[in-house]
Formats: sequence, structure tokens, C-alpha cells
Amino acid sequence: MASWSDFAADEPRLADGIRLLMQQYGPGFGYLATVRADGGPRVHPVSPVITDEGLFCFVIDSPKRRDLERDGRYALHSFPPEDSDDEAYVAGHARPVTDRARVARLAEIGRAAPAVDWRLFEFSVDVAMLTRRDFGLDVPGEAPRRPTVQVWLDPRGEGGSRTRADDTAVSDPWPPHREHDPQCTVAA
Repeated sequence: MASWSDFAADEPRLADGIRLLMQQYGPGFGYLATVRADGGPRVHPVSPVITDEGLFCFVIDSPKRRDLERDGRYALHSFPPEDSDDEAYVAGHARPVTDRARVARLAEIGRAAPAVDWRLFEFSVDVAMLTRRDFGLDVPGEAPRRPTVQVWLDPRGEGGSRTRADDTAVSDPWPPHREHDPQCTVAA
């Protein structure tokens, strides 16, 4: 499992693009998907904190926190921008941060209220994806442009197989049609 810092060092432009979408309204804003005890999905709005140290989220005592404490798997999706259909997606595993100095430092950065019952989680990055749609550049009478999709997969992925951003297991490397698609880049 890669940290946000590992991912950002490997793919700085992709990480910057994802950070910009997650923080487009100031503090981070996105949708967090977790796994319920029965295996079903649960989605919640959250305010992720992205620093050079990592990708974090303060989570109050709630079903989403219990999901993360029990299972740890997550997916985080950016809030839609007002002027485009661009989107950012990150998925991996969450783990509680227990170092008090680190928690205090990030609470100050993230403006986490000290009186609230929250717990800080750090999110690893197994998959990161950024989709850009340039709809304004379509030419009348021609086929519309396809979105540009950048995908990063943790090169240390478990078991020798990887998971595509749509959660479809694929063998390593990606199928040839993806490698040659000029609209899709895969970094690993």
C-alpha cells in the first residue's frame, strides 16, 4: 500500500490534479465510500486533508467511522466542479493515526474542532484516477472528444494482480487496447 506521499512522488502532476479537484472549494470536499458490515456500500460527504505528509480524514463517531475501523477499505471521489465534469478518484485502505503530535499538527491544518469526537485516519493509495472532459473543444459535425483519463496503480499491489479504477481485477500488465489508447494513460 502506497502513501499519498509515495504516490505524489511517483506521479506529481496526477497528484496535483487530484489535490486541486479535492480542494477546489478551499478545504477538501469529496464523497467517501466505505464498506458496511453486510458488505454493501455506504457513501458520505467528507473533508479530506491533503498535505505533503499524506491523505487524511477526520471522521466523527458515525457508521462511516465504524466501517473504516472494521474494514478499512475506502474510495474517495471529488465533488463535481461547477464549470466542468472533471473528476478525481482515490481508493485504498484507511488506518487510524495514533501519534498525538501528528494528530495535533493535522488537526490545526484541517481546523478540526477539539470538542468533537473525531478520529484521524490516513488513507493509503492503491488506485488514483483523474478524468478531464474538454466538452467546450468539440467541433460541430465531428464526433465528440472522449475524456482524458489518467490512472495510477500502486506498483507494489498485492498478489501480482491489480485492480482497475472500476474495481475490475486485471492481470499485470493492462490489456493492450488500454496501453495504446491516446485518451487513457496508465502509470504504474
